[in-house]
Amino acid sequence: MQTITSNIQEFRGSHYDYGVLQAQQLKETPYMKNRDYEWVKRRPKFELDYQETKNLYEKFSPRIWDELMGLQDELEISDRDVLLNLAHYRVAPKDSGCSVYLDDHSFIRNYDYHPNTYDGMYKLFQPEKGFAHVGPASRVTGRMDGMNEHGLIMSYNFMNRKQPFDGFTCFIIGRFILELCRNADDAKHLLKELPHRGGFSYIVQDKDNESFIAETSARDIAFRQANICTNHYEALDKENRRYLVDSLERLKILEGFDSPSKEDLLDLFTDRKYGLFVDNYKSWAGTIHTSFYDKNNLTAGIRLGENTVLDEFDFGGWLKGMPIGQKEIKGSLDTDLKFTNADWQTAKNRI
Repeated sequence: MQTITSNIQEFRGSHYDYGVLQAQQLKETPYMKNRDYEWVKRRPKFELDYQETKNLYEKFSPRIWDELMGLQDELEISDRDVLLNLAHYRVAPKDSGCSVYLDDHSFIRNYDYHPNTYDGMYKLFQPEKGFAHVGPASRVTGRMDGMNEHGLIMSYNFMNRKQPFDGFTCFIIGRFILELCRNADDAKHLLKELPHRGGFSYIVQDKDNESFIAETSARDIAFRQANICTNHYEALDKENRRYLVDSLERLKILEGFDSPSKEDLLDLFTDRKYGLFVDNYKSWAGTIHTSFYDKNNLTAGIRLGENTVLDEFDFGGWLKGMPIGQKEIKGSLDTDLKFTNADWQTAKNRI
């Protein structure tokens, strides 16, 4: 069992300046060195096209492209390194597991993955243009889940890696939703327009309790209504992986709870006796964090690993200028694997 830390980063201002700030912080950690090592071990099997990627960003979110340029200028890295590590177009995420439940009052999800991929950064960003949002970061510029200033909440679950095509990955698509969409209808239209790299379901809910699950692949997209989601398709069932036992088991667990309270949900998602919290970290399916969002009060919470404390933040107050007043989130994981921003001391801790 090891103590783990996720840093809290607050920023208000332009995307370019935000990119510079993030780069300055990255330079104080082994983050980019660890990412470089990952690509040495797992050589890319895809082509990267700088102009194509730039054109798509300019179509959907030119300001996030400005952020990428701020990162590149401050880090002094090549165009290829920007595409590999920060732009999230055409790259291929590894398999993972996750569980989501939502109702009129609560939105909760477990993020299950490999610690070596985890940024250890929880970000609050209020841009000059675009919607402010809060949530844990993924690959610096992406978000794993989050809530924006309009009470729109987003998370995503892995479905498959079948026959990927040219498109954006889940990390940055989640960021697009939070920063560009005011409500569920906006998010639905955006997901229809975006090119998708691979198979993920996006779970979206807005402040008016409008919600949907968007099942996406490189070939198709389907929308359905449900308040629980794990790691298999229901509408695009022909796209499913062959092995679905774990996903179906977690779905059954979620189906067994009727009108749970906030305390019930936190217990269900973080106590391993129920079966949603798992420690399969070396198999890319261990629970790293549990996020909780209350769109009605604009509060966001996160529990890191098996920590018994839910760190909660008044996002609504922060939007009005109040500082969070907390610099980091602490928890514990039953593994010796390290986060990407930590020094990987031995080869066994590396991907």
